[in-house]
Amino acid sequence: MGQKVHPKGFRLGVIENWDSRWFARREYADLLHEDTKIRSFLKKRLYHAGVSKIEIERAANKAKINIHTARPGIVIGKKGAEIEKLKQELSKLTRKESFLNIHEVRRPDLDAQLVGENVALQLERRVAFRRAMKEAVARAMRM
Repeated sequence: MGQKVHPKGFRLGVIENWDSRWFARREYADLLHEDTKIRSFLKKRLYHAGVSKIEIERAANKAKINIHTARPGIVIGKKGAEIEKLKQELSKLTRKESFLNIHEVRRPDLDAQLVGENVALQLERRVAFRRAMKEAVARAMRM
């Protein structure tokens, strides 16, 4: 039996970039734990905005967070009110200054994360699994 290589780990650094970009020595575990807290908080808070990817960059006491979403209007809110509220909550959570950048996913039907979440949502609403899968594939093929 051959050894299996994780596809994401195999592509990192070559085709894909890391989701977290920072360097630390002693506080590595603390920063990694903080990254997971930030990601889980944002995923819960922005569940209906279609968050595809969250990238975190750090420098000193600042965190720059890039959120790739299918519906940036929900994240930003009216006149940027929601994004300011998010910044305050993240600063309270991490005790560091946070900068948020919102990037729109141009074709959400081609993003694997968003397609998977959409199919899972349909299954939770008790849609027939074959129908959900066929519709997802059809939407992806149309693009």
